[in-house]
Amino acid sequence: MDVRFLESFITVAESGSVAAAARRLGLTPAAVAQRLHRLEEDIGHSLVTRVGRTMQPTESGLAIIRHARMLVDSARDLRAIAANDQPEGRLRLGATASALTGLLPGIISRLSAGYPLIEYFVRPGSSLDLYQEVVTGDLDAAIIVQPPFQPPKSTGWLPLREEPQVLITPQAMPFENVHLAIQQHPFIRYDRNQWGGQLVDRYLRQHRLKVREWLELDALDAIAALVDRGLGVAIVPDWAPPWPGGLKLRKHILDDAEMRVTGVLWNKSGAQIAATRAFVDSCTAL
Repeated sequence: MDVRFLESFITVAESGSVAAAARRLGLTPAAVAQRLHRLEEDIGHSLVTRVGRTMQPTESGLAIIRHARMLVDSARDLRAIAANDQPEGRLRLGATASALTGLLPGIISRLSAGYPLIEYFVRPGSSLDLYQEVVTGDLDAAIIVQPPFQPPKSTGWLPLREEPQVLITPQAMPFENVHLAIQQHPFIRYDRNQWGGQLVDRYLRQHRLKVREWLELDALDAIAALVDRGLGVAIVPDWAPPWPGGLKLRKHILDDAEMRVTGVLWNKSGAQIAATRAFVDSCTAL
């Protein structure tokens, strides 16, 4: 069975169409369709079907897709193993929303210049979810908020950026002091399920601040946009730019608040360890 046929099936299932899969794979739609046909002949079952305007996996397709991904990943790992500890092959990365735009592009740009044979898969997600995927080996590395506990010895941790907590207010809003603003205006809360949001919650409790909370979000850019519209105030980390464009905000640094530390967590074992080490080295150039 040709691993490229499995890759084409996975890409069609993810993209929803043969044409979209062909663009991602750099092939013609006819070539992707031919690969699908050959794979279905080998498997002995139809793997995708048209539902409305999209292609979706059949029951047989859904039954094999997880194993197909594992086989494709294993085949890519073989290339990394055969490279004799040279960084190449597919690097599976994760990044939080703010790191995805503020940190990861520069890191990958530097890494790609030095190691053009590395391929990338990037999964966005919360720090907790990405942490778990690195620990289990589903991801090679992730840029996340520092965990509030000690990671296992099977992983490495490198702090990249300390981000002070800031109170953000609309630019036109009259301002006296931080604590009055927090208590007197509607408060948009950074999600307490997020490690960064837990820092905000601790600050409020330590200072015994009662807030007029009306909304809780895990999307920092959305919180900033709501404050810009005059819908409230919020405490957020001063995350790596870019921030959403066109916002008219004031940032008030909370000097006595805990820093949010963003860093890279990586798995110390696995076939992609050479590429992972190169990624970590690229992170240190920030």
